[in-house]
Amino acid sequence: MAILTCTPVFQERLWGGRKLETSFGYSIPKGRIGECWGISAHPNGMSVIESGEFAGTTLATLWEENRELFGAYTLDEFPLLIKLLDAADDLSVQVHPNDEEAMRLEGERYGKTECWYVVEAEEGAELILGHSATTKEELSNKVENGEWDDLLRRQPVKAGDFVFVPSGTIHAIGKGIVILETQQSSDTTYRVYDFDRTDDEGKTRELHLNQAIEVTTVPDCPTLVTPTSKNVSGGTVQTLVETEEFNVYRMDVRDGFAVHPLDRFRLISVLDGEGTLDGVSLQKGDHVVVTVTNQPLQVSGSMEWIVSDRMTV
Repeated sequence: MAILTCTPVFQERLWGGRKLETSFGYSIPKGRIGECWGISAHPNGMSVIESGEFAGTTLATLWEENRELFGAYTLDEFPLLIKLLDAADDLSVQVHPNDEEAMRLEGERYGKTECWYVVEAEEGAELILGHSATTKEELSNKVENGEWDDLLRRQPVKAGDFVFVPSGTIHAIGKGIVILETQQSSDTTYRVYDFDRTDDEGKTRELHLNQAIEVTTVPDCPTLVTPTSKNVSGGTVQTLVETEEFNVYRMDVRDGFAVHPLDRFRLISVLDGEGTLDGVSLQKGDHVVVTVTNQPLQVSGSMEWIVSDRMTV
C-alpha cells in the first residue's frame, strides 16, 4: 500500500509532438500529444490508481477519503501535478496567478508556481523567461504594440538544466525541449502571445491580456536556485528547489538505495532506467505516489528519478 502507480493522462496540444512515444515508450493517441499528466488530481486530467487495494480509484477520491495515506494536511485539494511536456513547437507566452489571485479571479484553490527539469533539448533550444518592463504601464504598452523582441527575455537550455518559475513570471517553453514539470495543481493559464498561430480550423487561440498584465510581477524578479548534490548509500540526491509550494529532488538510485520513512507523501517519476522499489517494478515513464510509511523502501536496479513532496503545514 505504500506505492500507488498512476495511469498517465495524455493531452493533445497545438505545439505537441510524438516524443512521449519515441522517448518514453508510451502508447499515445494519434495527433500532436504535448503533455503526459503523470500524477494529477485535477479534473482536467485525473489520475487513476492502477493496481492494489485502491485500483480504479481516482487520486482526488483517495485524497478526500483516505487522507491518512498522504499526511496530516488540511488542504481541501491535492496540491501537486506532475507532467512531461514535449514541445515540438514553441508554447505560447503565458503567465499564471498566485494562490490569492487564482481564488479572486477564477475561484480556484491554487495558483501555479512551477519548475522544469530539462530531459531533452535540441541544439539551439531556448526558453522565454521574464521580461524587461519596469512598470505595468510599460508592460501594457509593449504588449499592445507587439514589441516582443524588446519585452521578452530568452534563455538557452540543455538537457539537465533546472528552471524555477514562480507565479507571476512571463514564460514559454521553446521548441525542441522535453521537460518534467512539477507544479501546483492548477490549469489556469493567461496567454499573452501565441505567435499569431492558427489551429486546424484557421482559428487563433484566445489571449487573456487583462488578467495576464494584472498578475505579472513587475519589475521582473528572477528567482535563482542553485541545486546541491550529496552522495548517499546507493546513489546521489540532488536538491533542485525547496519552497512553500513544493520540494523537488533529482535522484540517481541503484542497489542499496533506501527511500526513508516520511510523515508525508512523495511523488516519483522515473526518467531513465528500470528496477524495483519495495518489490514494485518501475521503468522509464512510470509515475508513482509513495504514501506515508514508517519503514524504509529498498531499491534494486538502476534508475534516475525526479521526486517531489509538499510540507504538511
